[in-house]
Parts: sequence; structure tokens; C-alpha cells
Amino acid sequence: MDNSTSAPANDLAGRKEWIGLAVLALPAMLVAMDIGALFLALPHLSADLGVSSVEQLWIIDIYGFLLAGFLLTMGTLGDRVGRRRLLMIGAVAFTVASVLAAYANSGTTLIIARALLGIAGATLSPSTLALITNMFRNEKQRGVAISIWASALFGGTAIGPIVGGVMVEHFWWGSVFLLGVPFMIVLLATGFVLLPEYRDPNAGKFDLFSVVLSLGAILPVVYGVKEFAASDSDNPAVAGGAILFGLVVGWIFVRRQSRLEHPLIDLTMFRNASFSGTLVTMMFASAALAGVSLMSTQYIQSVEGLSPAASGLWQAPTGLGIAIGSMATPMLMKSLKPATAIMIGLGISLVAVLVLTQAGSSGWLIAIVVAVALVALGTGPLFTQGTGMVVSSVPPEKAGSAASLSETSNVFGSTLGLALLGSVGAAVYRDRMADAPLTDVPPEVADVSRENVAAATAAADSLPGNLATAVRDVAGEAFTTAMNVVAGVEALLIVALIVLVAVTLRNKSAAQAPGSDPTASSAPASSPASASSSETVPTTGAV
Repeated sequence: MDNSTSAPANDLAGRKEWIGLAVLALPAMLVAMDIGALFLALPHLSADLGVSSVEQLWIIDIYGFLLAGFLLTMGTLGDRVGRRRLLMIGAVAFTVASVLAAYANSGTTLIIARALLGIAGATLSPSTLALITNMFRNEKQRGVAISIWASALFGGTAIGPIVGGVMVEHFWWGSVFLLGVPFMIVLLATGFVLLPEYRDPNAGKFDLFSVVLSLGAILPVVYGVKEFAASDSDNPAVAGGAILFGLVVGWIFVRRQSRLEHPLIDLTMFRNASFSGTLVTMMFASAALAGVSLMSTQYIQSVEGLSPAASGLWQAPTGLGIAIGSMATPMLMKSLKPATAIMIGLGISLVAVLVLTQAGSSGWLIAIVVAVALVALGTGPLFTQGTGMVVSSVPPEKAGSAASLSETSNVFGSTLGLALLGSVGAAVYRDRMADAPLTDVPPEVADVSRENVAAATAAADSLPGNLATAVRDVAGEAFTTAMNVVAGVEALLIVALIVLVAVTLRNKSAAQAPGSDPTASSAPASSPASASSSETVPTTGAV
């Protein structure tokens, strides 16, 4: 294996590895910042480029589509061609695509640039996570490293809207796409010196048809779910057909992987309860967090009526919350079992979600922002500990593939959360607005206001004072009720996750978990390979 520059399996990582970790954290922060900054730049670029509503949707969605579609491929490709090599290629591609997006002179050019950013972004997270497993072979240090990586990722989510708002206000909309260029230059300048190379010498032939099948499975499902999430899709049959098509192709993909000598995804990884259970838990936790974020964002912008820049500031605590939760995980692991730490975190999320079930349409802004931040903080131990379990429960040569599956589960979870919980919220809103007292409001305005709270707020701007206030108040009450109901559904989901963690992790000790102190057990600190070999048989003590 070409990993001579990585830390020895039983030695502590040194200064070089920790500096290298800082370099690896840059791409994670970059991707998160890029997503948050785009939403604040969207109105400006739309006006400047004259993009249509359809083009605007593609500018938003194409990045996520291709990111989700290529994660599996890029994670496995890194195991084959070299994780550092793929990371560097991705950094170059991301830089070029960022410049192309910044100076795009048409909607089509920007869509192409965003597509390239999605493909390049798919190389970053799996490569960085897999390299962390090579650089930090001591489990305690690896847990701290993953916590730092996760904090950079979610910290980028928090500061992205803030930095984006400043950039748009003082420069031009394209400047938000240039935020990551300095980060990528630092990575390219130092990566070959600070980062080890690692590839699987026994990976075998890369099956291109499996790549096509994976894209054919993931992309239609993500598209269909996003269409349903819109709630106003004109073609629900098309969305349903896309999901069905993706599931059929996914079945073919799984069948092919089980027959190949060198599959794109090694399905035997799923025999490990620690691996498969963690993916499921993180997926549904991502769904709950996405639902909370969706409803709170609309509340801040439409019910409270704050500007995009102000909304970005009020949403920053969410990213900071999960970053703090991630950083606190290694300290919790010194004295708590994984199940206990994760359940305490989820318990905090549960209490915060229950607060959201009682929120009103006025005077609740600070309480809602704090509650959403606490929901995010409570999921920090799960995401950090879960990511560590996923990448540590497989042999080192499969770490890239495992990391890509971890990222894919989070993407699917977020997509499902936006679709299912967003649809619940939309249904409740429309039901409440159906009988709303809008008799004095022009019929066309009343009809628009019944679609969604953003449309109601925009429509109210065309009315005189008293009528505008009436529409905003009625729509705000309806949306707040919808948020209460969604929060109730999320509370049930979190309770189910707590039960799942309690059952599947009840026998797992802190010494076995990534991020814990290996000296707390009589067993010596192990490498990812040896950790995997001790957990290949599914047990009740793993998630």
C-alpha cells in the first residue's frame, strides 16, 4: 500500500499530521460556505443575468444533484487512484469551476459551472475523511480529528450566509463564488507535503457500468424527492416515476455489485451492524435537522419579515450549534459510553423541538433561533461519533468508499427531510388558509396567499396598510401552526432514534468508540483495520 507517509498504526500523530488536518478542514468549510452564500446572491445574479424561473431552480439544484450522484463514485475512485491525488484533482476542478461561476455571463454558463462544482465537490469530503483515517491511527486522536473536521464543515454553514451577505453588499454577486479560491490554493500548495498518499493495491478494475448505474439510481430519486418537496409540482406522476425508475436501477446496481469480483461498493460492509446502523441513524437525524432548518428559515424571512442579510445572521447559530456539539464529543467520550453521549445529545434536540411545538407567530424569534441551535447542537455527538464509527468499522482500503456512503446518507436524509417534512408543513398551511378570513382581500391575492407563506408575504406588499397587515397576520398564524405540527413529527422521529441508539449501542463501551481513550481498556489502541476485524460479525453493541 502506498501509505508510507501516514502515521504508524500504533503511534500518535505528530505536528505534521495536525497541520495537515487544518489543510483538510479547508475543503469541508469551503463547500459549506459556498452553499450558504449562494442563497443571498441568488436575487442579484438572477436580475443581472436575466435568468428564468426554471434556470434559477437549476442553478440552485444542479450542485446538490451531482454532488449526491457522484459521492459514491468518487469515494471508491479515491481508494483506487489515490486519495490525495483525487483530492488535488478535485481542488483544481473546484477552483476553475468557481472562477467560471463568478464571471458567468448567462444562466446557462452558471448552471454548467454549478454542475462542475458539484462533481468536484464530490471528491472533497470522502477524500478528506479517508485521509484522516490514514493520518490518525490512534482512535482517541482520530475522534478529535473528525470532530475538528465536522466543526469546520458546520462552521462553514454558519458563516457562509454572513460572509456571503457582506460580499454581495460590498462587491458583486460573483464574488461569493470566489470565497473558496484562496482555500484551494493553500490546499494545492501544501497538500503534497503535508498529506499522505493512500490507495488500495488490490482494488481491481474500475467498473464504469456500475458508475452509470449508481448515477441512474441516485439522480432520479433525488430529483423526484425534490419535486415532491416543492409541493406545487405540476407533474407529480413524473416525480413518482423518477423515484420508481431510480429504485429499479438501484436494485440492478445492487445485483451487479454482489456478482463483481471488484465492485464499486463492497456490499459486505453492510453486514457490519456498526456500519449499516450508523448510516440509517445519521440519515434520519439529517432529515429531522433539515426539516427544522427549513421551517425556521421561512419563519425568520416571511413571518418575521427580515431581510436576507439579517436572516443570514439569525441563522448562523444553527451551524455554530452543531459545530460546538461536534467539538464537545471527544470530551464526552472520556467518561461516557457512545450510547449515553448520543442519547444525551438527542435528548437536548428533543427538548428544543418540543419548544418549537409551542411557538407563536410573534415574540418568538429569539426562542426559535435558540431552539433550532440546540437541535443542531444535540445532533453533534451523533454525526461526529457516527462518522467515526463508519470510517473505522471497515479496513483502511475501504475508508474512501465508507466515507462516501456516510456523506450520501446525510445528503439523502436532508433531501427526505425537506421533502416529507416540508410537505407536511405545506399541507397544514394550506388547510389552515383554506378557511382563513380573507373576504375583504382581492380574490387573486387570496388565492396566491393560500399557496405558501412567502407568496402571501409578497402579495401583501401590493395591498394597502390594513389589508396587508391582515394577510400577513393570517399567513403568519397558519405557517406557525404548520411549524408546530412539523416539530411534533420531528419529536416523534427523535424519540425513535433515541430508542434505536439505546438498543443497538447498549453494549458498546467508550473504549471501543472512535474518539475515546484507548487506555481505558485493556485492549491496545488499534488501527482502522484491526478495529474492523473485531467488528465484522454484527452485534447488538454497534451502530
